[in-house]
Amino acid sequence: MRGRSARAYLLAVTVLAGIFASAAPSPQMSNLDRNRVLDILDFVSKDVRKHYYDPGLHGLDWDARVAEAKNGIKQQTSLGKAYAYVEWVLDGLDDSHTFFLPPQRPIRHDYGFQTAMIGDHCYITRVRPGSDAEAKGVNPGDEVLAIEGLVPNRQILWKMNFRFRVLRPQPELHVALRDLAGRQREAVVTAKIRELKRVTDLTGGGGASDIWDLIRDSETEEHLMRMRTNPVGDELLVVKLPEFFFSQSEVDGLIDKARKYQSLIVDLRGNPGGAVETLKYLLGGIFDHEVKIGDRVGRKELKPETAKPRGRNIFAGKIIVLMDSQSASASELFARIVQIEKRGVVIGDASSGSVMEAKRFDYHMGTDTWIFYGASITESDLVMTDGKSLEHTGVTPDEAALPSAADLASGRDPVLAHAAARLGVKLSPEDAGKMFPFEWPKQ
Repeated sequence: MRGRSARAYLLAVTVLAGIFASAAPSPQMSNLDRNRVLDILDFVSKDVRKHYYDPGLHGLDWDARVAEAKNGIKQQTSLGKAYAYVEWVLDGLDDSHTFFLPPQRPIRHDYGFQTAMIGDHCYITRVRPGSDAEAKGVNPGDEVLAIEGLVPNRQILWKMNFRFRVLRPQPELHVALRDLAGRQREAVVTAKIRELKRVTDLTGGGGASDIWDLIRDSETEEHLMRMRTNPVGDELLVVKLPEFFFSQSEVDGLIDKARKYQSLIVDLRGNPGGAVETLKYLLGGIFDHEVKIGDRVGRKELKPETAKPRGRNIFAGKIIVLMDSQSASASELFARIVQIEKRGVVIGDASSGSVMEAKRFDYHMGTDTWIFYGASITESDLVMTDGKSLEHTGVTPDEAALPSAADLASGRDPVLAHAAARLGVKLSPEDAGKMFPFEWPKQ
């Protein structure tokens, strides 16, 4: 139940037609690679046909779309564009949780900046220290007018990120910006490129260095995605949940800690979702009765998703949930249930509207050397107790609260400060912005 972490762009008949035109040249594709992409399309399209929650595929002529993609792949000389045809097939379903996960490339591109939609505008939210983006004068708080000629909005920003950061990264990005003073300018940002091993040895040979590299990468990811808490005086506990992949014991530990305070702020800004079990653990820790998450609509009759209370060990105090445009999937469900059940208040920006239940399908090809790829395929829609699905709709906060461009530039967090004030706790925007320092992943 994870939100849009990786989706692709569409072809010339869609809003992202310009991506093909603006893309930098990519390595030429061999006949072997082309045949592999055709095999990938075959496996993925058949599993969608078999497992997608709507057997009618929303009326889409699936066979014709697959045939069109095959024809496109046969004519391509670029591996990235060939992969794009696989995603194009899936994108026809217009489903936030059905998408293609292409084979990992042996290089990593880091452009040194991050973006997000705030309201209806796209802004630079962070710039990596020492990056070319910083050297070129790209700053937090700059409004992004275009990237490679494409104008970002809530519908296509995630597609742009997938195109430039996963599917077909390029050495440079041309970014059109507007600064705090209203001055417009363009910056050409050069990516820092890190080459990876083309083949990872999982046999334990060579001192098992490849295996240890994977372990270190996993440990780094766990550190970055850890749950963080911070008290504000004796009355309020703030918890930052970067995702919904926590064990029952971890969530129980959070609830035990929260019970020492009168109020709890659950910060789900930037949270893409995760496991439904974590969602159930968290709901069970704040409700004294069984809560219905939603009815699951799929190919066959499915049981509703429900969360049971954790006995007497629940947090009974006041709750505020913070959301933004990047809050997706399980985080949206949590916020909406808090609203429906009148358990607390949701503050922030409208969420992404990416709420379905999906299963990840993992594939590989090759014999001695394996090439891994995958697909996420929706197996059920979730209809909440108000009779509505959050897919493409999202959660509208009870109180809209957005950071300004100046807030982004200075590192202030007026949204968290406002939430604390609503609970009767004094917290300045400056101190709120320092509460959970952002950590860049290692390059």
